[in-house]
Amino acid sequence: MRDPLSLSEKIDLRGVPCPLNYIRISLLLEKLLVEDTLEVEIDRGEPEETIVLGLQEAGHQIQILEKSLKSIRILIICGNEQ
Repeated sequence: MRDPLSLSEKIDLRGVPCPLNYIRISLLLEKLLVEDTLEVEIDRGEPEETIVLGLQEAGHQIQILEKSLKSIRILIICGNEQ
């Protein structure tokens, strides 16, 4: 049995347009177990709003790790059974 939060993936999606960035995140999350984590860097503005809200509505937890003027780095904790 593996420890929750033991699998942590990272992806940089700065410059990737909506909805492609959300789709790529969703595909990665499908491979994770509940409580596994995915660290994502995305652009501020529409991508930030769309992705954070969409993932929360899908049952995932979001933690903001770092914000800059142009990008945001978030930690997604997988919260739904695939």
